[in-house]
Amino acid sequence: MYVILAYDVAVERNGRVLKTARRYLTWVQNSLLEGELSPAQLRRLQHELERAIDPQSDSVQIYVLPQASAARRVCLGVVKNEPSQFV
Repeated sequence: MYVILAYDVAVERNGRVLKTARRYLTWVQNSLLEGELSPAQLRRLQHELERAIDPQSDSVQIYVLPQASAARRVCLGVVKNEPSQFV
């Protein structure tokens, strides 16, 4: 499955959330990551993020698509990082 993750967290937790998410996904832009994950990887990512955030003030949005071809991205301006199958 193809996953797009966006987050808005307090500055003191930003680094931890980014580091956690980058273990699973490709950083595309500030607070935005994407990539292919198995269902088990997605569950682990969600579990780790739940421990890293404050559910009263932080927000993490995860969009799950059946495959990368189901998403169409339009980028205006600089492309900061291109997701790939190879890490």
